[in-house]
Amino acid sequence: MKNPLAAHPPWRQLLIVSIVLPLLIALAVLAFAWPAARMRPRNVPVGIVGSTPGSEQLLERLSAAQPGAFDFRLYADRSAARAAVADRDVYGAFVVTAHRISVLEASASSPAMAQVLDTVGRSLTADQSAPAGGTDALQIVDVVPLARDDPRGAVFAASLLPLTICSILVAAAVGVVVRFRPAWRQLVALSVLSAMAGLGSYLIAQGFLGALPNQPLATWAGLSLTILAISASTSGLIALVGPLGLGLAAVLMVFIGNPFSGVTSAPELLPDWVRLVGQWLPPGAGANLLRSSAYFGGDGAAAHLGVLVVWAALGFAAIILGHHSPIRFAADPAGWRASTPQLVSVSPAMPRTGAARPSEVQTPG
Repeated sequence: MKNPLAAHPPWRQLLIVSIVLPLLIALAVLAFAWPAARMRPRNVPVGIVGSTPGSEQLLERLSAAQPGAFDFRLYADRSAARAAVADRDVYGAFVVTAHRISVLEASASSPAMAQVLDTVGRSLTADQSAPAGGTDALQIVDVVPLARDDPRGAVFAASLLPLTICSILVAAAVGVVVRFRPAWRQLVALSVLSAMAGLGSYLIAQGFLGALPNQPLATWAGLSLTILAISASTSGLIALVGPLGLGLAAVLMVFIGNPFSGVTSAPELLPDWVRLVGQWLPPGAGANLLRSSAYFGGDGAAAHLGVLVVWAALGFAAIILGHHSPIRFAADPAGWRASTPQLVSVSPAMPRTGAARPSEVQTPG
């Protein structure tokens, strides 16, 4: 690949690098820090049990205190609300009785959202208009808790970034370093490497750290599909535009996909367009798919599964197109041959073209 800076004198190369690299670093910091600085509840699905005067009063207070923060859904009784939390239909639910407010939550769905609901529950019981004061006025029930070995969800959240980076490295190895040809070899290599990398990730995250406690086969499949979606789409970009595709994939998956995923908080705590973008990219979809498989028995996984399948399919299609299209893409074999130096070997059996061997050179006299 030709160096675009080679045509410039050294002083201009230094000037360009001194401007471009700090700008890229600033944009990377902005991409990670800005969503975190704008976190607040936005249309969070939350349940309210019953239609008693206490429930209606609670609904009015929450709507007035934080307009647009919650999307309230009414449930007939505590059992129905608890089932909705366990099915990932809502993040939590408030149950109001004459002497107590109960908060049903699922820390496995989002530790940050569970903390938000805890704070709301405490503020309600601290209010003079709460049903009753004292330590017994609030009951917090974690319907779906996190794993005992990962009570804060730190391992789960910390594993997404290295998983994304390693998926891009898989694509780099297959598409740039080894250059598997033809396309079907690359597809097989990506599938096998994703399955093996997913298995290794699961053995570490659960076998060693205990962060993915349930549905081992489904969780392994979710990890493998997440790696495949990222690596296949990256390989597809490489097949279409060459090594530049590696940089494009890194920007899309690492600097946009990771901070917009909401894995360290919750998608509903991020700005609306950030949440939308993040859940349509493989890192965000993969994180939610893993939550569903590891803690909720697959509930709420369909949309995230569909996103990953689409990205993997698009990546496979781009690889095939780059290798076999009549249009010359970066992966076109003729293009690779044109960029590869050709070595010409001279065989001893080749006929001479007039050049004399050393023994045939005549000396004067």
